Amino acid sequence: MEKGKKTVKRSVLPLYLAALVWPLSLLVPTVSMLAFVLRTAALSALVLVVGKWIWKNKEVEEAPPEETGEKAKEPEPPKSTGNPAIDKLMEDGDRAISEMRRLNDNIEDPTISRQIDEMEEVALKIFDHVIAHPEKLPQIKKFLNYYLPTTLKLLNAYDRMGAQGVSGENIDGTMEKVEAMMDTIVSAFRRQLDELFGAEAMDIATDITVLENMMIREGLIDPPLQPEETKSLKWKGYCQDERERKRTGIDLDA
Repeated sequence: MEKGKKTVKRSVLPLYLAALVWPLSLLVPTVSMLAFVLRTAALSALVLVVGKWIWKNKEVEEAPPEETGEKAKEPEPPKSTGNPAIDKLMEDGDRAISEMRRLNDNIEDPTISRQIDEMEEVALKIFDHVIAHPEKLPQIKKFLNYYLPTTLKLLNAYDRMGAQGVSGENIDGTMEKVEAMMDTIVSAFRRQLDELFGAEAMDIATDITVLENMMIREGLIDPPLQPEETKSLKWKGYCQDERERKRTGIDLDA
C-alpha cells in the first residue's frame, strides 16, 4: 500500500504571541522611543523562542489519495491480427456498424429502422466470417468498396432530408426512392452472406454423395430407385390391384 508524504506542520501561535507583545508594550511607560523599540523587540524575540519550544513543529503524514475505482489505464492499442488487410476490415467494419446505429437512432420510420437492424445483423455476420476466414476477403471487395458505403450514403441523405420537416418534390421523391430500394439492399446483404458459404455447401454435397455411395456398396442402405425402376414398381402394383379386384369383385380404389 502506498504511503503518504510526510510534511512539517509549523505552529503559528508563537508568531501571534510575539506580535501581540508590541501593542501590549504601549501600555507600559517608557523613557524614549529607542528604549521602547529595544525593550519590545527583545521581549517579542523571547516570547517567540519560548513559544516555539512549547509548541514544537510536528511531522504530519498526508493520507494517500483515495482510489475511486480501477486505476486509469492507458488506452489500449487497436488489436492486430497480424494481417493488415483483416485489421483494416475490422476498422472499417466497426466504423460502418457505428454509422448504421447512428442513422437508426436518427431515422424515425419504423420500416427503415427494422431494415437497418437487419442490415447491421447481416453485416456483422459477414465481417465475423471473413475475419475468421481471411482467404474469403476477395469475395467481399465489391461489398466493402461500393455496396456498403453507397448504402450508408443513401441512408445519410434520407436522414438529412427527413430532418428538414418539410415536404417538396425533391425531398419526398428522393426519400420514396430510398424507401423502395431498402428491401433490395437487405436482400443483397443476405445474398452476400450466403455466397460466402458456397464452397462449404459444395464440399458438404460431395461428402454426402461419397458417404451415400459407400453405404450402398457396404449394403447398409438400399440404392435409390431410378426413374425406370419407379415406373416398373408402379405398373406391378397396378397389375396386382387389378387381379385382386377381379378375384374379390371389390373396387380397391373406392
